[in-house]
Amino acid sequence: EDRPTRMYHVHWYVYPLLYWLNLLIDFICVETDTFDIAYITELDPLWNNDELSFILSPEVALFANIVAQAACAADCVAANTKLSLDNLFWCAGCQGSIYPLTGNVPFDNGHIESSLLLVQRMTYKLHREGLLWGTATNKNSNQLCAPYWQPVMRASTYRAQMTYPVRSDGYAFGHSSVLWGSGKEFPVKGEHFGFLVWRKRNCCAF
Repeated sequence: EDRPTRMYHVHWYVYPLLYWLNLLIDFICVETDTFDIAYITELDPLWNNDELSFILSPEVALFANIVAQAACAADCVAANTKLSLDNLFWCAGCQGSIYPLTGNVPFDNGHIESSLLLVQRMTYKLHREGLLWGTATNKNSNQLCAPYWQPVMRASTYRAQMTYPVRSDGYAFGHSSVLWGSGKEFPVKGEHFGFLVWRKRNCCAF
């Protein structure tokens, strides 16, 4: 029997909070973009079609098996203790699989867990489409001083913080909402969720 699924849409906004608040004045790492609606999934024909999304992520065929999905348990543990495991890039920590890169998720995961999954899927999707680039790498890399093309997202460089309907602390991608999610979802006004996505950024001063 097929598991029932629920379809969600995502709106991605450019929101350079630190720059607006002038918390880091004249600091080379601060991004100076303006507020913008960067992506609306209602306009993306791949977002609600698992088969079409295969165009963006053909490697999904390698991970559509029990062994690969069981490995995500290790990613869940890592995300709850420190950071996600970048080597398990097909995993979304305690939220399950990063694939397919669509808005189709099992509804019985709960709305908060589903929303956390979609934050990760959307971030990964934007990396795959070249709309988000890598901004953090190892200190020995020649890519340290500038953004670089990163089609496979490094989940360990990201944090997600719920901002609506109830604010929460920020957590690593893949972190479970079991301990902090209580009371964050309620009927009518509390059925849509907003998250602030933080990412690590390396920079160089010459």
